[in-house]
Amino acid sequence: MGTEVEVSQPLLSDDNKSCAVVSEQVPEWKDQITIRGLAVSAMLGTLFCIITHKLNLTVGIIPSLNVAAGLLGFFFVKSWTGFLSGLGFQVKPFTKQENTVIQTCVVACYGLAFSGGFGSYLIAMDERTYNLIGADYPGNREEDVKNPGLLWMIGFLFVVSFLGLFSLVPLRKVMVMDYKLTYPSGTATAMLINSFHTNTGAELAGKQVKCLGKYLSMSLLWSGFKWFFSGVGDSCGFDNFPTFGLTLFKSTFYFDFSPTYVGCGLICPHIVNCSVLLGAIISWGFLWPFISSHAGDWYPDNLENNDFKGLYGYKVFIAISLILGDGLYNLIKIIAITIKEMCNKSTEQSSLPVVDEIIDDETSKILTEQRRKDEIFLKDRIPSWFAASGYVGLAAISTATIPIIYPPLEWYLVFCSYIIAPALAFCNSYGTGLTDWNLASTYGKIGLFIIASLVGSNGGVLAGLAACGVMMSIVSTAADLMQDFKTGYLTLSSAKSMFVSQLVGTAMGCVIAPLTFWLFWTAFDIGSPDGPYKAPYAVIFREMAILGVEGFSELPKHCLALCCGFFAAALVINLLRDVTPKGVSQFIPIPMAMAVPFYIGAYFAVDMFIGTVILYIWERINRKDADDYAGAVASGLICGDGIWTVPSAVLSIFRINPPICMYFGPSSTS
Repeated sequence: MGTEVEVSQPLLSDDNKSCAVVSEQVPEWKDQITIRGLAVSAMLGTLFCIITHKLNLTVGIIPSLNVAAGLLGFFFVKSWTGFLSGLGFQVKPFTKQENTVIQTCVVACYGLAFSGGFGSYLIAMDERTYNLIGADYPGNREEDVKNPGLLWMIGFLFVVSFLGLFSLVPLRKVMVMDYKLTYPSGTATAMLINSFHTNTGAELAGKQVKCLGKYLSMSLLWSGFKWFFSGVGDSCGFDNFPTFGLTLFKSTFYFDFSPTYVGCGLICPHIVNCSVLLGAIISWGFLWPFISSHAGDWYPDNLENNDFKGLYGYKVFIAISLILGDGLYNLIKIIAITIKEMCNKSTEQSSLPVVDEIIDDETSKILTEQRRKDEIFLKDRIPSWFAASGYVGLAAISTATIPIIYPPLEWYLVFCSYIIAPALAFCNSYGTGLTDWNLASTYGKIGLFIIASLVGSNGGVLAGLAACGVMMSIVSTAADLMQDFKTGYLTLSSAKSMFVSQLVGTAMGCVIAPLTFWLFWTAFDIGSPDGPYKAPYAVIFREMAILGVEGFSELPKHCLALCCGFFAAALVINLLRDVTPKGVSQFIPIPMAMAVPFYIGAYFAVDMFIGTVILYIWERINRKDADDYAGAVASGLICGDGIWTVPSAVLSIFRINPPICMYFGPSSTS
């Protein structure tokens, strides 16, 4: 869930920090987990679950919120301890280990809002998605419908979300200490937390919090102001502002004044934002108008906008082909890198000569710091028998429970999934450590296709979607846990406190993620292609499952040829990104990012591009300020808009409509 971050070696081995580390008192693992920390984690976890759901149900792009989690955790606990100290109470010092525990707990909690499938495989099972695809569509059976329910969603998350945590615990030393995997997001988070707990770092953190609060307030007030003009339905207000004229507005090219998407543009790398805009231009600027011009030849011209036998089918299946091409390439690439690196490690260890090293003072300090980190990381052991028995026990419970929730998914298919899952979790965690790419959704799609094809027409769609959820949960949480172990290793936090906080955060997420989703589900028209919460990946995942069962026979005319072309294009573009020099590859677009607007529209691409332009200009004017405050500004914009979702949902539940409809249309020419 992280973004790529460059981490240089000097940051990790500064002399002053080495001395501080050696003399620093590290609390016991139980003292690193506090009631106040868990309370802050639950509050932030709820906020970030709401934000993740909103992004999942609108555009499907989730930026890393790790920086915001660490910063807000620091702010709330520091504010609380300062308040109590001012009243004369004696308070326990706030350590970076406690800060790391909060960060871990929050990320584990809101991570389930993504891997829980609330914007993808889970909502793809519902009746709205079934009706959207069409009851007469081949392979789309009414028996493969399961509508969201609060109790069964919570139960499902509890039986699948913990297995990934137990699957790789015995390998934590191998991954973090022996292989010395970078885990860029985990390392960057550790650097951030370490900096908070220095005098200069605490001062900067205070300024960042003020900046975040300022833009959070502005975003919240703006979102509330927009609501008054949004009217009834989905055609009014600033969300439908024809910024570039009515002609481009019909092709979804307009700025919708969304703080969330502008904030995403500030956080996401420039190449991601530019790729999204390029995908919007290719699809909505050229491809869809070209296909529309062949209506009546390639497909019947009297179909509804959401009929898969028409233009809508091209939009969905071409987006799927780009996503699968990108995912398959990166999966093969990371597996190849993993095998190569493991072979290299084995060769190095077997061929290293024994020599006497001359160690100077600087090297001695670095080695002392390294030994200190190793000692603390290995001090509080998590027994391998505990991890193994935990995995076996949870797998047995899950194997017995999942067929009750999803009858088409037989117990032996679940059992087989859990046999191969640790190997896939290892591949994903190792690849994440090398490249920062978490390919959980790709592994989930592979499971979806395999199980859907095995089960066949009698329940294959529902079984494939459920299997996707099982696989995604395991490989995603395993990679997140290793990221957290790396963060804990660099902040001198106990491995046991990291594991326990991940367990607690996951338990919180199993309850908070479904509850916050239920707020959206009851208040808004989720899945409507004309509304703000389109849930784009719901249709995509259900169509993938149908493809796994039915094959390609029912695609519109020339759709399969176009899909093959875009699938091949995704492979070639990724290959070019890897074989060209960095000066060239940094300008080559990312197919996965290009695919998103193919189905959703161009409006959010415009917003994200505006965010990246603001950041680019800011970096040219004052690079240091941009580096220090861009994340805080972006987090404030995203959080403020996310917070407004709660009162907006409450107003919707009580049927309180906005008083004004601001609508734009052509001037009359009577």
